[in-house]
Amino acid sequence: MALVAAPASAQRQAPSLIRDTEIENTIRAYGAPLFNAAGLSPQSVHIFLVHDRALNAFVAGGQNLFINTGLIMRAEHPGQIIGVIAHETGHISGGHLARTQDALRNASATSILALVLGAAAAVASGSPDAGVAVMQGGQQIAERNLLSYSRTQEAAADQAGLAFLERTGQSARGLLEFMEVLSHEELLVTARQSPYIRSHPLTRERMDAIREFLARSRHADAAIPDEFKIMHRRMKAKLHGFMDPPTQTLNRYKAEDRSVEARYARATAYYRVPDLANALPLIDGLIAEMPNDAYFHELKGQMLFENGRVTEALQPYETSVRLMPDAPLLRVGLAQVQLELNDKALHAPAFAHLREAVRVDPDNPLAWRLLAVAHGREGRLGEVALALAEQAVVQNRMRDARQQAERALKLLQQDSPSWLRAQDIKSQANERLKPP
Repeated sequence: MALVAAPASAQRQAPSLIRDTEIENTIRAYGAPLFNAAGLSPQSVHIFLVHDRALNAFVAGGQNLFINTGLIMRAEHPGQIIGVIAHETGHISGGHLARTQDALRNASATSILALVLGAAAAVASGSPDAGVAVMQGGQQIAERNLLSYSRTQEAAADQAGLAFLERTGQSARGLLEFMEVLSHEELLVTARQSPYIRSHPLTRERMDAIREFLARSRHADAAIPDEFKIMHRRMKAKLHGFMDPPTQTLNRYKAEDRSVEARYARATAYYRVPDLANALPLIDGLIAEMPNDAYFHELKGQMLFENGRVTEALQPYETSVRLMPDAPLLRVGLAQVQLELNDKALHAPAFAHLREAVRVDPDNPLAWRLLAVAHGREGRLGEVALALAEQAVVQNRMRDARQQAERALKLLQQDSPSWLRAQDIKSQANERLKPP
């Protein structure tokens, strides 16, 4: 689904993961050439968006790349984000943080983020107890080891990232620009520094090494593809539209600005008011100009659905899935509308969309919850319990996962695939809940 419209108070709450097909696909498009250059399968690198305005990005738990929305919104052009991705890819390919990877490898993205927040709390306060208070799920990883890179590792990641950029014909200037931004924060007190500085030691030697590399690079002045620039402007507009107060977005993207990204941002801001009288004409105008853009249809469906116009939301969501059938989040959005309509004729297609969504993207808790609803309407109580167990695993609620798995084992046919999966979840929950 498109980004969930967050209240202003969300900025004062603990960061969380957000999902958005367009932004995830944009980051993946930026990263795929670098992943290939590093010998990594792009499909094996999982990208997560952290709802946090702080300037930060990190890798954890194997090939998991976490990028703060604040970094995306702060970046002036795609090259700066690409430079950060290149550096983080260097950490992945170098096997850095090996001491924590085994413990994190089987953790969900939610639990990894909780661990990272715990580590950040411990560093900022100087108290390990503060970190433990944030962490959940009984993970026993020392805060001082989590995402703590040495200067040697940082230099190695820089060198690897620079090689990946050169190999893909891209300029390293964006990485240097990002580091120059960070360098201005080095003299700030710890509490005001970007988390990136605290976990990635920044040195003058590193910046000098990148300047020297640029001086001899064949691609130092390589142009950023126009397609990437368009994607960047749209991505930032969408984030501003969903994360900033609507009045701030409307002031940033003024009515006389007829660019695609400005109208996109204003449509989102008006829908959040909510003011569909202004939002719908803007999104309809974008759809008229670009009828094959699945993201515009998705946003229209979301506008209508969240304002109680469920029947009208069905067609835009159907169109978005038709245009982008490989996007599991779009299928989840469509299935939610189909289930909400409570039309028996729509139960089977909703179930099919959800099954495909969790097959491709098993880490979506909403998909599992909706799948439980779909099973429940057909009276498949064992499958309901199993889907709720899957949802609990993704959300790192291991006691709930064990409880639902045990319920599923009593209701499912013994030795069936679903029964065996419930056994796996029960065993996984028992292992995670073991006392230290």
